[in-house]
Amino acid sequence: MCGIAGIHHTQAIAGRHDVVLVHSALDRLAHRGPDDDGSYQSGGTVLGHRRLSIIDTSDAGHQPFTDENGRHTI
Repeated sequence: MCGIAGIHHTQAIAGRHDVVLVHSALDRLAHRGPDDDGSYQSGGTVLGHRRLSIIDTSDAGHQPFTDENGRHTI
């Protein structure tokens, strides 16, 4: 099972404290996804993901995913 964490501010830029909070949450989720982790920050958003590799153990499953134009991240 994987885990996600995130913070989104609608009227502010995410700061260093927000990044620390998301990474702290990811540390607490490590048991849900010990195989990989990733994060993304842009504007008021910080996203984080912990990955448990069961079927696809390649780097193709690294998250968060960003489209080839870099416009959308999920």
